[in-house]
Amino acid sequence: MSEPASVDASAAERSEGLEWAAQRGMGALAEKMGLRFTEFSVDRCVATMPVEGNTQPVGLMHGGAYVVLGESLGSMAANLHAGEHRLAVGVDINATHTRSATSGVVTGVCTPVHLGRSITVHEIVVSDDQGRRCSTIRITNMIKDR
Repeated sequence: MSEPASVDASAAERSEGLEWAAQRGMGALAEKMGLRFTEFSVDRCVATMPVEGNTQPVGLMHGGAYVVLGESLGSMAANLHAGEHRLAVGVDINATHTRSATSGVVTGVCTPVHLGRSITVHEIVVSDDQGRRCSTIRITNMIKDR
């Protein structure tokens, strides 16, 4: 039995989104921190980042590293939504850290809260290897013409 067309379209969208993200690049900071996109579409973006190399002196994941992961996901998702001749730029970001990862990788899952013509809002939930929420980030991007 074949899968419904909507499932195939979603898989195609995710594949196209990953190709778009790879062509665009993540930026030098995200690359230095070891971000890796694993899923990328307008509706959901996922990336991982190693804890090692992104810690405070006491061995805990640095709060700013969570924010870099969140802003990278949210801004890239907003730019995918904006389209080819428009640019999304961050205008507000906040984060609440509720747990500290100490090893392994963290995973950020970015979902849209609002996708408008001029403003986007995304929530990024960052979890550790055991699936425990470590940080919740919310980013607002303004979309403008290039």
